[in-house]
Amino acid sequence: MTEKQALVIVESPSKARTLQRVLGEEYNIVASVGHIRDLPQRDMGVDTSHDFKVTYQVYPEKKKVISGLKKAVKQADVVYLATDPDREGEAISWHLIETLGITVPTYRLVFHEVTREAIHHAFEAPREIDMRLVKAQETRRILDRLVGYEVSPILWRKIAPRLSAGRVQSAAIRLVVERERGRWRFKTSEWWDIAADFAIEKGEDFTASLVSLENQRLVTGKDFDRSTGEIKAVKDAILLDEPQAERLVKDLQGRSWQVSSLEEKPSKSHPWPPFITSTLQQEAYRKLRFSAKRTMQAAQRLYEGGYITYMRTDSTSLSQEALSAARELIREKFGPEYLPEKARIFRTKVKNAQEAHEAIRPACPTAGKAGPRFRDPKELAGLDKDMQRLYELIYRRTLACQMTPARILQTTAGITDHPRGEAVFQATGKVVEFPGYLAAYQASPDEDKDNEKTLPPMAKGEAVTCTALEPRRHETKPAARYTEATLIKELESLGIGRPSTYASIMDTIQRREYVVKQNGALVPTFVAVVVVRLMERYFSDLVDYQFTARMEDVLDEISRGERESLPYLKQFYYGHNGGGGLKELLQNPIDARDVCTIRIGETEEKVPLFVRVGRYGPYLEHGDERTSLDLEIAPAELSLDRALELISKGSEYPKELGIDPHTDLPVLLKKGRFGFFLQLGNDTQKEKQKSLLPDMQPEDVNLDVALAILGLPRELGAHPDTGEPVLADLGRYGPYLRSGQVNRRLPKGEDLLTLELDRALEILKKGGRAGSTVLRSLGVHPETEAEIQIKEGRYGPYITDRKTNVSLKKGESPESIELEEAVKRLAAKAAQGPAKRKYRRRKKT
Repeated sequence: MTEKQALVIVESPSKARTLQRVLGEEYNIVASVGHIRDLPQRDMGVDTSHDFKVTYQVYPEKKKVISGLKKAVKQADVVYLATDPDREGEAISWHLIETLGITVPTYRLVFHEVTREAIHHAFEAPREIDMRLVKAQETRRILDRLVGYEVSPILWRKIAPRLSAGRVQSAAIRLVVERERGRWRFKTSEWWDIAADFAIEKGEDFTASLVSLENQRLVTGKDFDRSTGEIKAVKDAILLDEPQAERLVKDLQGRSWQVSSLEEKPSKSHPWPPFITSTLQQEAYRKLRFSAKRTMQAAQRLYEGGYITYMRTDSTSLSQEALSAARELIREKFGPEYLPEKARIFRTKVKNAQEAHEAIRPACPTAGKAGPRFRDPKELAGLDKDMQRLYELIYRRTLACQMTPARILQTTAGITDHPRGEAVFQATGKVVEFPGYLAAYQASPDEDKDNEKTLPPMAKGEAVTCTALEPRRHETKPAARYTEATLIKELESLGIGRPSTYASIMDTIQRREYVVKQNGALVPTFVAVVVVRLMERYFSDLVDYQFTARMEDVLDEISRGERESLPYLKQFYYGHNGGGGLKELLQNPIDARDVCTIRIGETEEKVPLFVRVGRYGPYLEHGDERTSLDLEIAPAELSLDRALELISKGSEYPKELGIDPHTDLPVLLKKGRFGFFLQLGNDTQKEKQKSLLPDMQPEDVNLDVALAILGLPRELGAHPDTGEPVLADLGRYGPYLRSGQVNRRLPKGEDLLTLELDRALEILKKGGRAGSTVLRSLGVHPETEAEIQIKEGRYGPYITDRKTNVSLKKGESPESIELEEAVKRLAAKAAQGPAKRKYRRRKKT
């Protein structure tokens, strides 16, 4: 009979491997690979008429995993559930107990870093499942289902298919749309000032700006309304225009100048707190240009590998062990002058004692007699680049938060025309006298330039020489669009969402095409604008910031046992005294045409021009003329003139470029939902269609170019090694080469229409061995031990274990997929079985 073993169940295979190294062979450690059951995928799974009873279903792809877990449970004399230390982890543990039918003693282990010390502490203090946390998680899922499954179908019927409403998502979209509305209303104003270059007697120079003239100050950007861009009512201030500024430059030339005032003001810059989830996401975007999703994926891998503490937290506290490790490192690396007398304690805003973990910091494995220590970033050289870069960011921030403040000397000099005293210029400088925490946590290079701008040494009354005078134009600018980082910061400040939700919100609003990312900015689409209009008019509470934040507070109260779930769910769905809840709002009639229509303006002929959003996306309408709108057009930048220009261009299409000499069919240039394309034959014939080449403009397309594109694929010749033809073609993901089973994307800069065989062979060779190009190797399947890779296929990137293939989603980057997610998708695809081929019965003639 096999000897019984203690069983430890965790979520991920990587965390299981780390725990196995720590605990050794005495324990059998297995992974559930995330949740094993949830609400049904195709039904709401919540019975609103019977006290919101939920129905859970086991994921089909998890049946094999559950079978393995049940087998492991039978061979165990005790089970430890070591899922993540938050509500979601607590719920996974509860679902495991409910599904596996565990009869042996079962305990919950909670640790915030995967180190030997933390794990042993957890074993010394096991506990039972905290049903308050489970209930809070279940209540959140019910609320999400009520909103998603009841409101989303209304969006499908009234606006367009595939749209979704979400408890937190809808409020986030409203923030982005409101920012765009502000830009829409904004009126740009301008003002002028004068910049002067001065030099002291020793030859060192500096720049100053004109701040006052004849004892009246000049208008600056602070005198304009930030929301409208228009000037406020200001007294005793001069608003310069361009002619005045140019005349003033001529008038000031040739005057004598001296230093009229000199002020030196010492100040201190204090370090920021250690990272919480939201600030880590913001800084990783700002310094590393990581999306929130990419940040959390790298952080998850770091946590499961035992390199950092748990990454979903809103606490800024540090353990005594971490403080000691940080202070020792500071003394060793920077010296005693960088170490404060006492450890710095940061106050946290966290209300939930149950979830008030530590801040995100490096894990503290014990290093023999030296005690706990942080790993140096160089020790992570074997990990992937994202993990290394994120760890170093966390490491530096943790050290910096326990270092002395930076000492800064700010200098302000006034320069006056002498002896008149009519014009006063001002120059400012800032010098870091002692870097303090900045020695560990440096600003980006651009910020460094702003942080340290020195002025040459000078004295009050000293004469200076003016070497140049130049009028400068300034204009008011609307509030910048949100980035992922600033939107997360705004959601956090409003109390909307929690650490575990921010990354998924950012991912969802982009995947659903409510926003598109342009140079890092989140630009709302017209679809987002009309969805927010509908929600504001008919479901106002669901996009009200205070209401949404209050829902988060209620979930926190449930998790602490201070509130019951059922009364709140009834209030939310049925309202007070049977009215005013979500159910009543769902019955309200909706004027879809009005919601989906945005007036841009009207022409001189008094004909209005509208943007309308239909089932196939946004389009412009001007009288009887219509043309589709590209998704990337920002609402605030669509002026009447721009809209008329698009209408005019759109009316040119479909445009006949000529006749194909081989088929005698017309060659048409058409504009569709996804841009311009070519078509051979009219709509009844439609022999062939091809997209334009990347970066090709419609005005660049003539008959010869069109025929060349429609003639694709081009056969360049035979491959010298295989004899297979080498083909150049244009596919869904752009230009590519194909020869036999080998496909290669065509590098940028290569011309698909003129590429020759020799160059094509070089490109094919660079891809490596025959078969699809391997984009990433993710590792080994935890059950089958098959290698899992992401490859480049004919129709784009796909995940494979050589038995099952799963295509990546549209717009999804291969870098964003990790082993755990790949295993989950392959299991789901395998559970579907082989695809059924459709056979058409041939008609008898």
